[in-house]
Amino acid sequence: MRYTILGQTGIKVSYLCFGCLTISPLQRNLPINKGVDLLVYAFDMGINFYDTAELYKTNEYLKEFIKLRPRQDIVIATKSYAYDARGAQQSLEKALREMGTDYIDIFLMHEQESDLTIKGHYEALEYYLKARDKGFIRAVGLSTHNIRAVTASIKYEGIQVIHPIINYKGVGIEDGGIDDMLEAVSNAYSAGKGIYAMKPLGGGTLIKDRQACFDFVLGLKNIHSIAVGMQTREEVSANIAVFNGRKIPDDIYNKLGQYRRKLHIDDWCEGCGNCKDHCGQKALKIIHGKARVDEKKCILCGYCGAKCPLFCIKII
Repeated sequence: MRYTILGQTGIKVSYLCFGCLTISPLQRNLPINKGVDLLVYAFDMGINFYDTAELYKTNEYLKEFIKLRPRQDIVIATKSYAYDARGAQQSLEKALREMGTDYIDIFLMHEQESDLTIKGHYEALEYYLKARDKGFIRAVGLSTHNIRAVTASIKYEGIQVIHPIINYKGVGIEDGGIDDMLEAVSNAYSAGKGIYAMKPLGGGTLIKDRQACFDFVLGLKNIHSIAVGMQTREEVSANIAVFNGRKIPDDIYNKLGQYRRKLHIDDWCEGCGNCKDHCGQKALKIIHGKARVDEKKCILCGYCGAKCPLFCIKII
């Protein structure tokens, strides 16, 4: 496994980061023992970096995981929507308590949109920085689907890490295209920010173009790590092979092809109907203000996901 230092944080991370959303109750909802087994397997294969969030409800998985492997060798990033000091304190204390750890490696403000939202969350940011000075957090940052937030973060010295959405089609970027995002990321990288990308497969909607997706992100120079959601040992092994420039073993490749995936619609769907209007299979309907899928009609083309303004459609 390739490792690098995440910007100016001094934190050593694997180039492949394990995105924990996929195993969470929000998506595949793996039983705790199976989820922990997968995290341990990934660690033993060389992955030391794990991305989660308060929203994902995966703290119990991580608590059991870090009982089985040395805590100092594991890097955990989590996120919170807290916007004031009280909420930030509650989020940090909850993360520490539920994971059974004395510190969080990277604490991010979740889904920042622009300089305005950073300013709106500044009280929380100040709290995290004070917690960092006390040793409860090693580095502070933000996650975002917006180019404006990446650009704005450059002027904040306390924001050390940026977790932006990057994929070759720009799926999920809310305020521009992939070229604009890459320019902003390059500027942030040059300013010393740690950059770890999210959604290289567009939340699974680009999974049929997996190789093209990975070729794209692996060819970028201004990224320290790439978070990928994984839910089976075969996915872990396959992704490690790809990240190391090796051919995926035939037996693993065949098992991946047999894995049954599904279209997943997040709870925050607002029922705008864009997905339904662009579904050539007529597999989507709006029911009680939410998009719903007829799995018998869905062919998992992923086209609907690219049309969702809230990025709430995934293939898992």
